[in-house]
Amino acid sequence: MTVSSEAPLLFDQPPPNPAGGRTLIVDAAGSKAFVRPSEALLQAGPDDLVFVRPGTYEDKIFIADRPVTLIGAGRDAVQIFNRRGGPLYLQRVPSGRISGITFRYVGSDQHSAVNVFDSSCTISHCRAADGILSGVVLYGPECRVAFIDNEVRGNRESGIFVFGGACPRVADNLCVGNHHFGLAVRDPGTHPEFIRNTCRENYLSGMLLFCEAQALLLDNVCRDNHHWGVVMTPDCVTTPARGDLSKSNDLASNPRGPLQVTETPLSEIGR
Repeated sequence: MTVSSEAPLLFDQPPPNPAGGRTLIVDAAGSKAFVRPSEALLQAGPDDLVFVRPGTYEDKIFIADRPVTLIGAGRDAVQIFNRRGGPLYLQRVPSGRISGITFRYVGSDQHSAVNVFDSSCTISHCRAADGILSGVVLYGPECRVAFIDNEVRGNRESGIFVFGGACPRVADNLCVGNHHFGLAVRDPGTHPEFIRNTCRENYLSGMLLFCEAQALLLDNVCRDNHHWGVVMTPDCVTTPARGDLSKSNDLASNPRGPLQVTETPLSEIGR
């Protein structure tokens, strides 16, 4: 295994399969391997690992109601893109891991790069880019996904958007250069853990909470965004309490200040 400064993991060979099943190989060159990740996943059982060798793949991955282990050679080495919809859609995935892949949406309709509905797997060391909506959407009352150490950049709305009652763990991610917010939370019953994320150079604020959302906010860094570090509506609840957020998170170095509480957090984009 070699290590790149840009991607935390870069695999030359498939890692061991902890479940003990088969390892299915995806290779863009096609040398006695699957040529698309979706083809390998159709053949994979619940204990199998799908390993994606370096390359650029035009594909759409849809996984529902089963575990998944999908490992790429590294997010700088493997890119999966789609023109007609988000390249990754998970629905009620109960367990497993996805890592080491860049997901890009390159179409013109309203889609995100990564969609996760009511799932509880782990997504780590990936990249989500170029979504027309938010780059990553985590939603549904049974969504308990662990979204760890990913890079989310250059999406047309927010980087990571949590809504619809989801309660994921979102930690150690970099959300940079998104057109709205780095992290956004909406809806009653939605209660993510945001821990050690970095939100910088987003074109509104680092984080947004609105519409009765709740969130745990600890050790996050929101710097050099175009508005505030955190903006929220008065009906939202944070842990720690609102008055202590600047002590538990780095919200300095944003031009409008560390924190703003307002009834109209989206007024500057006409909503």
